[in-house]
Amino acid sequence: MAYKMLVVDDSQPMRSVIKKTIRAAGYGDADFLEASNGREALALVGESWLDLVVTDYNMPDMNGMEMIEEFKKDAVLAGIPVLVVTTEGSLEKVEAFLQMGAAGYIKKPFSPEQIREKIVAILGEPHGAESEEGDAELDF
Repeated sequence: MAYKMLVVDDSQPMRSVIKKTIRAAGYGDADFLEASNGREALALVGESWLDLVVTDYNMPDMNGMEMIEEFKKDAVLAGIPVLVVTTEGSLEKVEAFLQMGAAGYIKKPFSPEQIREKIVAILGEPHGAESEEGDAELDF
């Protein structure tokens, strides 16, 4: 079963980069939804279950922080992990994101390794990524 992820960023090219980077990080079978701001994201989350939301902070209409606030008001949405990927790098902003309930934070620019590390911490290893050594105990 593929992970279902929502990528929220007001830049279409950045959404594409984030999706490509997530796939390169080992989540190649992930299904993606996209939104250009928090308000669009809120409209999409009611349509299907999500395993992860990856969002920017600075967006028009509703920024990432406001979107996280709205998620936390809903019992179902509050359970969806949110990873913030943004140019905002001040310690105060990072702490604010985490206090709001973000599951993690990555500063742009980022590498596939950084994305992988954060997503593995949130979701676990990608499906089918177990090592042969780790599977040895399961062989009959």
